[in-house]
Amino acid sequence: MEEFKKDSPVSDAAMWNRWRLVLGNYAKDQLPYQQDAGQLYQQMDDALDFLYRREYGEGSGVRGRGDGDGDGADKRGGRERSNPGVVTWLNKIRKLFPKQTVEILERHALDRYGMNELVTDKEVLQRLEPNQELLKTILSLKHMMKGDVLDTAKRIVRQVAEDLMKKLESEVRQSIVGKVDRSRSSRIKCAANLDFKKTIRRNLKNYDTEKHRLVLENVYFNSRVKKYNTWNVILCVDESGSMMDSIIHSAVMAGIFAKLPMLRTKFVIFSTDIVDLSGIAADPVELLMSVQLGGGTDIAGALRYCEQLVENPHRTILVLVTDLYEGGGYQNMYAVSRGILESGVKFVILPALDEGAEPAYDKQAAKQLAGMGAHVAAMTPEALADWIGTIIK
Repeated sequence: MEEFKKDSPVSDAAMWNRWRLVLGNYAKDQLPYQQDAGQLYQQMDDALDFLYRREYGEGSGVRGRGDGDGDGADKRGGRERSNPGVVTWLNKIRKLFPKQTVEILERHALDRYGMNELVTDKEVLQRLEPNQELLKTILSLKHMMKGDVLDTAKRIVRQVAEDLMKKLESEVRQSIVGKVDRSRSSRIKCAANLDFKKTIRRNLKNYDTEKHRLVLENVYFNSRVKKYNTWNVILCVDESGSMMDSIIHSAVMAGIFAKLPMLRTKFVIFSTDIVDLSGIAADPVELLMSVQLGGGTDIAGALRYCEQLVENPHRTILVLVTDLYEGGGYQNMYAVSRGILESGVKFVILPALDEGAEPAYDKQAAKQLAGMGAHVAAMTPEALADWIGTIIK
């Protein structure tokens, strides 16, 4: 948010809203939020109130504000009703506040107010519905888990990841594997595989000279490809917290790609540090549990590392998953990107890789890289598979 940048000018309305946020929900009647930003500040206020009303003896065992989303009061809930609200609250504060603030809020929640069910109580964790939102929460808090709780968290991560793989795998395989091998016949009789030339040639002996027609004794079909010229796919994934959905889908896609005989898959995650996880690319659970969310962003450094992994540029696809907010200098990022493109590598940049494909990213950087020849587009996993399938065909 622009208002919270340290050196930016602060309007009267922004200053009013900050003071109102400091005073909390108890001041809502006397000091309503100002201008369009009021709704955002109210969401922040509700998120803070969900946690800090415990200071006054309120909120213990409270589900939250409304239907578990932190927007209304409901003091009927015990443990079973409180946890969905905690999960939603954790997801909300990550969207509303900077990383440093989120870390403080999480620490206060766990240490000061005892909201520690997700990291200390295996039974509570087991009762939560395995879904992508819970997966995101686990990935954010996994550094606080250990023992049986960590094992339980891993099982949830595996279940959600496998569900995503089942949902995506058939479409991905169809997009990439659907090539026809015209060198041998198939027993699968479908029109798409019909070998016209072979069918006509083999049945010429059955030509009816009186009726002037070809009698088909046997019909021949082409087989599906079994041998491939291998392509190298390098997934280079930004592990900043804002990329959470894209990180999850990148890990799942790596697991699917690793099973395909025509692709050799490598997986690299980066912040200011770079970690090569290619050795476990086939296991999305291990990939996800290896991600350390947050930190700075050195896109240029990550791309330089990926350049070293390229063996045959003309048969390599580099997929960079990032919001393009470069912390290591934009000119460095442009320079290494230009080198990658000039080498012949197929370079695709994904500001988002998830079901929604609605990114927040540096549009100026995206325009610059697209002008160099990079393919820049937010994609669903299915769209990425179609794109790769088109390239390798």
